[in-house]
Amino acid sequence: MNLDILKKAVMALVATLSVIFPAMVTAAEYTVVIENHVFVPDQIEMAEGQKHRLTVINHDATPEEFESYELNREKIVAGKGKIVIFLPALDAGEYPFFGEFNPDTAQGRIIVK
Repeated sequence: MNLDILKKAVMALVATLSVIFPAMVTAAEYTVVIENHVFVPDQIEMAEGQKHRLTVINHDATPEEFESYELNREKIVAGKGKIVIFLPALDAGEYPFFGEFNPDTAQGRIIVK
C-alpha cells in the first residue's frame, strides 16, 4: 500500500473518531464552591495548552454571578445550584474572576502555568 494513501486513511480515521467520540477529548476538571459569598478555593492552577471544565457549586441560598472579563465568561449560579463553565486551552498567565453580586468577598483567580 502506498504510504501517502495510508497516511490519508489514518488522518481520516482520526478526524472521524474525534467527531463520533468527542468524549475521548477530555478536559481537565476543577471545582470551586461558593460559601458565605466567598470562592473556595480562591486560586486554581491550570495547565497551559489544555482544555478545562470548571464546575461552580453555590452552597449559599442566594444566587451569585461568576464573572471574568479576561475569560469572557459570565454565568449566574442559582442559590444551592451549580454550573459548568468550559474553557479553551489558555495561555500562561493570571485570569481573575469574581462574584458580581458580592464583589468585595467573592474573588478568585486562575493561574495558568
